[in-house]
Formats: sequence, C-alpha cells, structure tokens
Amino acid sequence: MASAVFGWAGRILLWVVILAAGFVLCVDVLVPRLAGATPYAILTGSMQPKLPPGTLVVVRPVDPRTIGVGDVVTYQLQSGRPTVVTHRVVAQGVRHDGELMFRTKGDANRVPDEKWVRAVQIRGRLWYAIPLLGYPVELISGVQHQLVVYLIVAGLLGYAAYMFVSAARDRRKRVAA
Repeated sequence: MASAVFGWAGRILLWVVILAAGFVLCVDVLVPRLAGATPYAILTGSMQPKLPPGTLVVVRPVDPRTIGVGDVVTYQLQSGRPTVVTHRVVAQGVRHDGELMFRTKGDANRVPDEKWVRAVQIRGRLWYAIPLLGYPVELISGVQHQLVVYLIVAGLLGYAAYMFVSAARDRRKRVAA
C-alpha cells in the first residue's frame, strides 16, 4: 500500500517537474527562437519595481521608427559589443544626419542615462517578461545553455521511454495473470 502511494506521488512529482521544465523551455527557448526574439536577464535594480533583478525579458527586433517614449528597449552600450542594457525610452531626437536617437532611463533611476542611444544600438523592444526566470538564464549561457536544453530534452525522452516500457511490462503481466 505504501509503495503504491509513494509511486503515485512520485509520478505526480515527476509530471510537475516535466511540465515546469517544458514551460521554461517554451518561454526561454522555443517561443523566442520562433519569433526571432532574444531572451535577456535583468541583473540590476534600475528597472524596479516592474522588472526587478532576476527577471527574464524577451525582446523582439523592431523598426526604430516604431519605438516611442515609454517603450522599454534593450540596447548595446557600445555598438557591436555584447553588453546590453534594458531601460525605458524617455525622449527621442534626430541627429544632424537624420539618424534617430533615444534618451533612456531606468525606472528606478533619478536621472536619464548619460548618453543618447543610436538606432543601430537597439536590439529590440520588450515583448514579455517573467520574474525570477532570468536567474537560470544568467547562470548558464551560450554553449552551456544549449547543452542544458539538450540534457532536458534527453531526460524527457528517456522518461517517456521508461513510461512506455513500464506500461508494456504491466500489460504483459496482466495478460499472463
């Protein structure tokens, strides 16, 4: 009787883990990849309270002409460099050569960012954000991130194979009895 209860509870726990892992994979990998978006992790408190540290933000590339005051954008600190910042647009301008420029500011910061952001630095506009999911994204990145995704998929496929084998074994036992 006890083994049946623990077996039942174990299966429920495994399904909860599988569903949680599937949700994380969809939100962090599948949906952004299909939509051409990029996930980033918020590391500082500059966007609190709406985007606290540890929040996963997913940004989609947009035409800079569609960005307006109030939009949250992720941009490169220096054009062509990997370091990015996610802040809110508080002003727009145009350079003498016609290029769009944006003034940004973290919601928790008292003053706008020192430098104007050029349109070529913009990686995208905020699409969606999920609190706390940025921590695992930040812990594993690049090749490690891809490896973890493969391991989770392999684990899920292994569990599915185990469930099929168990069901077939149980069916044979019932037929034999």
